[in-house]
Amino acid sequence: MPVEKVLLQAPGVSQDSAASGLLHVRNDHANLQFRINGVMLPDGLTGFGSIFDTSFVGSMALVVGALPAEFGLRTVGLVDITTRTDLFNNSGSVSMYGGSHGTITPSIEYGGTFGSTCQATSTSTTPVYVKATPASADCFPGVQYYFTGRYLQTTVGIENPTPAYIAIHDFSQQERGFAYMSAFVNPTTRVSLIAGTANNNFQIPNNPGQPIGQNGFVTSAFGVTSFDSAQLNENQWELSHFGVLSVQTSHDGFDGQLSYFTRYNNLHFLPDPVGDLLLNGIASTVTRTSYTNGIQGDGSYQLNSAHTIRAGFTISGEQVFVGNTSLVEPCMICDGSDNGDPFSVTDNVSKLGVLMGVYAQDEWKLTNQFTINTGLRFDQMDQFVSANQLSPRFSVTYKPFETTTFHAGYARYFTPPVLVEAAPANIALFNNTTGAASAGASNDPMLPERSHYFDVGVDQEIPLGCTSSAPKDCTSLEFGVDAYYKIAQDLIDNGVFGQALVLNGFNYEKGYNEGIEFKAKFTSGNFQAYGNVAVAQQRAINPVTNQFLFDNTVPLADLGGLTRLQYVQTNFIYTDHNQFVTASAGAVYQFCGRPATVTESLGDGRLWWCGTKLSADMIYGSGLRSGDANIGTVPPYTQVNVGISRDYLLPGLTRPTTVRFDVVNLFDEIYQIRSGTGIGVFAPQFGPRRGFYVGIMQKL
Repeated sequence: MPVEKVLLQAPGVSQDSAASGLLHVRNDHANLQFRINGVMLPDGLTGFGSIFDTSFVGSMALVVGALPAEFGLRTVGLVDITTRTDLFNNSGSVSMYGGSHGTITPSIEYGGTFGSTCQATSTSTTPVYVKATPASADCFPGVQYYFTGRYLQTTVGIENPTPAYIAIHDFSQQERGFAYMSAFVNPTTRVSLIAGTANNNFQIPNNPGQPIGQNGFVTSAFGVTSFDSAQLNENQWELSHFGVLSVQTSHDGFDGQLSYFTRYNNLHFLPDPVGDLLLNGIASTVTRTSYTNGIQGDGSYQLNSAHTIRAGFTISGEQVFVGNTSLVEPCMICDGSDNGDPFSVTDNVSKLGVLMGVYAQDEWKLTNQFTINTGLRFDQMDQFVSANQLSPRFSVTYKPFETTTFHAGYARYFTPPVLVEAAPANIALFNNTTGAASAGASNDPMLPERSHYFDVGVDQEIPLGCTSSAPKDCTSLEFGVDAYYKIAQDLIDNGVFGQALVLNGFNYEKGYNEGIEFKAKFTSGNFQAYGNVAVAQQRAINPVTNQFLFDNTVPLADLGGLTRLQYVQTNFIYTDHNQFVTASAGAVYQFCGRPATVTESLGDGRLWWCGTKLSADMIYGSGLRSGDANIGTVPPYTQVNVGISRDYLLPGLTRPTTVRFDVVNLFDEIYQIRSGTGIGVFAPQFGPRRGFYVGIMQKL
């Protein structure tokens, strides 16, 4: 399962279409940073296809709110991943999974250790940066390694633009690989390597029945005067590679980490020349290439029992190329009467962007119950514009009882735009063509977002008793509430403004984001259940960059006779990814924590259900925005998924075999994620229809 699907179970995380970034956290764009075993991954690893799935994940937490100074640039949230504790015990698995919509997913994983001098193979994956060292100088865990590979093919690679069960022209092939290696070079120093790759191919799904001449009034292209939109042949390819080499050390109260990271991304969209000209007035071949290298260093030192000082830096350079070669037709009036033969316009941009940041912070424990974290961060960006900011951070944590925690914080954030999304367009090249921008619209370069962020909340755990001394036999209830408020200058937003499924960014002059989240979790033995509800809104006004993306030609009755650009310049609107209410819930129950034997599987015994796990989860959304200037919403929806799996211990095998069966969208609710209207929404997208999936996995 992709990490993005699991994140939908966290409070305040709403789903979106693949074209818009898959998900939103607290009504902001994804804008997330990822960390595995304390090692930060390079920025920009997301696309339509996830860069990694959850097969290697032991635990995963989404950290949001007023982040401390050590976290910068991508500040909506931190996805903190710790690998499984059994990852390096010389074992693995092979599996096959598939079902509805032509889904086939084989995978393999294996992890082990060699060169160990310990009595038992170490299974600790906690980074040295947080004081994980071998038991003694005579005990080295050796070299730990893990790799996984997965292939996916499906006939619904991107959300269907129609409610039909079978999507038209939506085949996708995706390949992913991930590797992790770690070795202690002495009792206090560890070297680790994290690497991943993804190669994803997508057909762009078709929406039948679309009229020709919607944009630029093109009525003829290469002699063709009619076209069935169900026959469009648009395709997109995405390639991503990343690697992080890290050294972590711990000695006499000092913990440090130094990492080198690299990342390569390539995206290529190939249009249907005739079809896109007739349907959209323009057919664009789009290429986006990004190559990033950087260094990050972090260190902490415990001065005494009350003070822990942290400091660090990061510097990265990103070389991008954004290419756009568009077929258009000439026109002066653009009413369909004066078009000539199609010709191409090329608008290419290349840029080397640099990001730098330094921080220092002090974690001060006034008492065992009260902790203050203060810090300063300075960030510098040199991209299509140059800017910097000194950002204070402050937070307090108060724990009056072992089971009660209050927290509050303030953070000043500085968020640079994604470099490929900020590439400027030379709109003058398209004057007097069917690809021309609206008259009077400008294209000022994108700016960094600057914001004030306030967060306050409380978490409460209620122990409900234990039937034995084992933690698994205890019952507890946890719940929490968290409220936040964000004031943004030059709020960053983006959207899909053409047939290519690529995001183009812009800034609103001002923006506000506010919300409150409620969460609860119940645990009792082998049963767990959770529930989350978030109420939030984000509003913004006046596009101050890339204004040409907003139509300034057609007065709209819904907007009081103003064009879309005129209305947004003078009125606060909800951003297109705003969702008022987002909720999720789920439960899982496992019958005895061991595989079923052959005897039990045949029904001879009272433990027939051993090794069986039942699960169910639900997501609810009140609907993303729709309509001119995002003045409406799509209808609310609820999607319920269920699953059952069972572990068998088959004769002749020493490791279990797992068989599973899942149903996605159990009640086959037909719902829209996007309606095809709204700012930066090019086409409708529907949620997944009901699907049945089966899988088998053999432990090695």
